[in-house]
Amino acid sequence: AQRGEGGRASRSPSGCRPRALLCGLLAAAVAVAAGGGRALPHLSDDVPFRVNWPGTEFSLPTTGVLYKEDNYIIMTTVDKEKYKCILPLIASGNEEEEKDYKGPTPGELLEPLFKQSSCSYRIESYWTYEVCHGKHIRQYHEEKETGQKINIQEYYLGNMMMKNPLSEPEGQMTPYYPVEMGNGTPCSLRQNLPRSSTVMYICHPEAKHEILSVAEVTTCEYEVVILTPLLCNHPKYRFRASPVNDIFCQSQPGSPLKPHNLEQLEKQQEMMKMPFRRVKEEEMHSTKEEKFSSIHKPVAVGSHQLLTVGTTHISKLTDDQLIKEFLSGSYCFHGGVGWWKYEFCYGKYVHQYHEDKESGKTSVVVGTWNKEEHIEWSKKNAARTYYLKEDGTQTVRMVSHFYGNGDVCDLTEKPRQVTVKLKCKESDSPHAVTIYMLEPHSCQYILGVESPVICKILDTADEHGLLSVPS
Repeated sequence: AQRGEGGRASRSPSGCRPRALLCGLLAAAVAVAAGGGRALPHLSDDVPFRVNWPGTEFSLPTTGVLYKEDNYIIMTTVDKEKYKCILPLIASGNEEEEKDYKGPTPGELLEPLFKQSSCSYRIESYWTYEVCHGKHIRQYHEEKETGQKINIQEYYLGNMMMKNPLSEPEGQMTPYYPVEMGNGTPCSLRQNLPRSSTVMYICHPEAKHEILSVAEVTTCEYEVVILTPLLCNHPKYRFRASPVNDIFCQSQPGSPLKPHNLEQLEKQQEMMKMPFRRVKEEEMHSTKEEKFSSIHKPVAVGSHQLLTVGTTHISKLTDDQLIKEFLSGSYCFHGGVGWWKYEFCYGKYVHQYHEDKESGKTSVVVGTWNKEEHIEWSKKNAARTYYLKEDGTQTVRMVSHFYGNGDVCDLTEKPRQVTVKLKCKESDSPHAVTIYMLEPHSCQYILGVESPVICKILDTADEHGLLSVPS
């Protein structure tokens, strides 16, 4: 329980223990975000908070999350210590900013892409993807035949059907602007129904309208992610560097900088962790840094819950050792940047986690492996996709695996689930691994894993997409 004073905070007659003080602050922050008098929403693990104790000499940050001097509550501990806690304007701040915004709509901001007939390309080992914005999405492969004749194998993943592509979609809450494109090349696996795609435009200040990813979410239905700076002037789609929302608690006259009991609790926790921390640091310097060293600065776009991308480099193990350990689930791939990172252990689980020096590791189970559930899923979805080689034979391009029964999602009240897409990706570094995560629907994820290592095992996939050690 907490005792709170202020225009938007509810009151409780009892005092506040150290842990309850923090819980009360988080509840108050969400209550303020919801608009004070409205029903209190569920606390979501997708919205992280951090409590700071800056003292009296302090200036509010002017970038990132919005703060206002009068948006605070007075918190009192059981020891009568008082703190003025300034809360971030999470939802209400965005709503106020959007309400005051009088600029172009998202569709109007993207209008130059649609009107100039500009196209973006993504070149992969076999296929090239062409997105002509507002016109079509094409997947093609060119081959030169005898006599310099060019043979083109192509599929249209979608053509513009909307009469007014610049109108704003209703109820769009996630920080991407979707454009639906249908009427593509007929799909033989779906009774010749036309292929269709959703193009998801995401703000990224340094982008040049490049295609980040193309994912086949169900048979012949695709999601294409485009990074563009054009949306970044709109408050609803603005790039936010950090998803963490700070709460600033300033001590009032006669109160210590931080509650005394909280200080004691943190010291006890630090003492308990000390013996284990030394072991972890020694292990990290001897093995972890050798296995995972960044080969380039990863990219984080949108909000932490939508999409993160990271590339790591695996060393020391030979190809054969790595493949055997990966397929047995004893060697896991890691990726992601920003607040959340990801751990993928083949045939075991997908975890989303955050590591903090003070509070340790926070982990969310995104999905767990169940072979029978995956086989049932594979009967309704394409577990394997192919492309034709130059000699006319087929080879596996990508396999998809279903991991369900994750932690229950606050938003949907259902278990999280993820489709893992393992894809061959050639690279100058034979052991590079690129991992990206999309969240097209609340708590339903797509985890893309691309690596030259995967190229060596894709052709072992059986009818359900299950892999084995090459013979």
